[in-house]
Amino acid sequence: MKSPIQNKILTVFIPVSDIEQAASWYCKILGLPADGEVLFGHLYILPMQGAGIVLDSKIYSPETVFKAPVVQFATDDIEQSYAYMKSLGVRLVTGIENGHWFNFTDPDGNLLMVCK
Repeated sequence: MKSPIQNKILTVFIPVSDIEQAASWYCKILGLPADGEVLFGHLYILPMQGAGIVLDSKIYSPETVFKAPVVQFATDDIEQSYAYMKSLGVRLVTGIENGHWFNFTDPDGNLLMVCK
């Protein structure tokens, strides 16, 4: 039987403690306008290319924070991206590894990655 489930990711939900602060922070690091609205009091949809990201304060708890990077943001220039994040005061967890990637955390401690 052919699977009715597509091999396509639609959205990743990121647990955040404060939806408005998280929306502002993510929009800032991604260079997006912070003009979206908070839906249902706990959701913010980031306007992404490819798979979507939804920030969700309803699912947040210290136990749900990502301990491994389940989101990988793309870049064409890893050095410039690292310098940019450093200039914004983002908590960088690694240096640039193998010339291709680095990890950082959001204000809630979710571990994320930028990769070339």
